[in-house]
Formats: sequence, structure tokens, C-alpha cells
Amino acid sequence: MAEDLVLDTAIRDWVLIPLSVVMVLIGVLRYFVSKLMRSSPVPDAKVVREGQIVLRARNLRSAANFIPQKSFRSRRVYYGNEENGLLFVPKGQAQNAQAQMFSDPNMAMDMMKKNLSMIIPQTLTFAWVNFFFSGFVAAKIPFPLTQRFRSMLQNGIDLSTVDVSYVSSRSWYFLNLFGLRGLFSLILGEENAMDDTQRMMQMSGFGMDPTKGLSAEKDNLDIVQHEWVLPKFEHRAEAVLRKIIS
Repeated sequence: MAEDLVLDTAIRDWVLIPLSVVMVLIGVLRYFVSKLMRSSPVPDAKVVREGQIVLRARNLRSAANFIPQKSFRSRRVYYGNEENGLLFVPKGQAQNAQAQMFSDPNMAMDMMKKNLSMIIPQTLTFAWVNFFFSGFVAAKIPFPLTQRFRSMLQNGIDLSTVDVSYVSSRSWYFLNLFGLRGLFSLILGEENAMDDTQRMMQMSGFGMDPTKGLSAEKDNLDIVQHEWVLPKFEHRAEAVLRKIIS
């Protein structure tokens, strides 16, 4: 049976509160350091042009039924013909996005800065917590939990008799690390650089080929079935008026 512990108020004053305050201060400091290290990238004219072409083709596809069929077909040929269409990408011109990314020294430097601003503070903070606060039971969750939460909430405590609702100092560090996003959004704004999960997702998304967007939009535009809806508006308006009058 799990044992109930009486937490000393000194643990709250010298472990729980300082650890939370330090995590918030380190997060704010990391935000301003990463903001200072961030370089303003020069947009590539080709990438901007391809993005604008995709947006124009997407608008054409969404509003295809509001223009005559002849106009739609001419625009679809203008975007998708295999000679000089804006959305057509020859096989020889498809670039390896990963090779292009690593060949750009500015992009590689920005990646290294982001990694350093994320890894170094986490490593130093975890070493500080592990050295000074290892083995402390820092808090207790006010509702019961199952045994599956033991490994997450009691990291660094090898006692199976302690109730699962107690939180160790090391687990409290990880909870602050991944759970302070809302607080940083209030302090620093919505567009802050403190969400580590978003950083990892962005890092995993590197290497995507931008030319695939052109090819995908070309395929979507080719399968659009045109049906001009403007001639039917008079009949719809007449039916609505008849319903109102009757």
C-alpha cells in the first residue's frame, strides 16, 4: 500500500519555487538570446515566385465554377501545359532539398545557432537540477493517478511504496520544461521561440522539396471538373422569390 508523506515547507521554499522561477527566467533569457542570434534571411526570389504561383493556381481551382468554361480551360493550360506551364517542373530541374539546405552556409549556421540555443541551456539546467535537487519529493498532485504515471512523475526516486501522485524534483523539471508554453505565450507573446516541441517538429521538417508543391497543385488542377454556376443563379433567385411570395 502506498505511503502518505508529509512534505516539509522548506522543500517548497528551497526546491519547488526556486526551480520554477529559474526555469521561467532561463526561458525568457533563451528567448532574447535566440532573438539576438537570429539572422534576417533574404528571401529567395525563386521560392517566393513558386509560392505565389501555387496560391494563384489554388485560387483558380477554388473559384473555377465562377468563370466560363473557355476561360477556365485557357488558364489551366497556362498553368499546367508541359512546355512552358508555370506549374510544370521537368524531371531534370527537380532539386535535392537536403543537398541545397546543407550547401547554404547561412542556413547551416542558423540551424547550428538554434540547436545551441536549445541544447546548451537544457543541458546546463538539467545538470544543475540533478546535482542540487536530486532525490527530493517536491510536490503532490491533488488527484489520484494510475501506476503508468510513476515513471513520468517520480524520475529519480526508486521507491515503489510512494504514492504515484507525488512528484520528484527531476520530474518537476521536465514538467516545467514542456509545460510552460502557455506562460511564455502570456509573457513573450504568441510568436515566441520557447516551444521546444515545435522546434523539433520544424527540424524534422527540413529537407522538403518545394517543387513538390507545384506538381501537387498541377495534379489537383487537372482533375477539376468545371461547372459554370452563374447561369443557374437566375433560376435559384426565382425559386427563392417564389418561396417568399407564396
